[in-house]
Amino acid sequence: MTDQAITLTEGDEAPDFTLPTNGSGTVTLSGLRGQPVVVYFYPKDNTPGCTTEAIDFSAMKDDFAALNTTIIGISPDSAKKHDNFVAKHDLTILLASDEDTSVCEGYGIWGEKKMYGKTFMGVERSTFLVDANGKIAKIWRKVKVKGHASDVLDAVREL
Repeated sequence: MTDQAITLTEGDEAPDFTLPTNGSGTVTLSGLRGQPVVVYFYPKDNTPGCTTEAIDFSAMKDDFAALNTTIIGISPDSAKKHDNFVAKHDLTILLASDEDTSVCEGYGIWGEKKMYGKTFMGVERSTFLVDANGKIAKIWRKVKVKGHASDVLDAVREL
């Protein structure tokens, strides 16, 4: 990441991306224009917070679908790891692989983190609600998982 960290704000155009997904697919954000899209970034498959978040979004997938909204979870894990994560937890949402972290960097959520006295590069858990015109309608940074999927659904209802 450069010294000039990208900071997106509500109302900005959402950076487009095309990424491989679980199930041997690909997803392109601009290909979903005309409907809202929830793009949530999480650090790693099969870790406690990330698993809870994915299960919560999966449990509410029908509620989002009723509002014509697609959910895309993005992490640096490979598409193969996503396949295993989906199978292990019966996830129903789309998971995209950003192995080179270019999309994470483009959204300004890849940076230095500290845990247990160690410094490393990683994903800041964040969610972007992209409206039907490709603009960022709402941003959640440093997400706390509990209740987050419900908060995002409420925001979609307000679009």
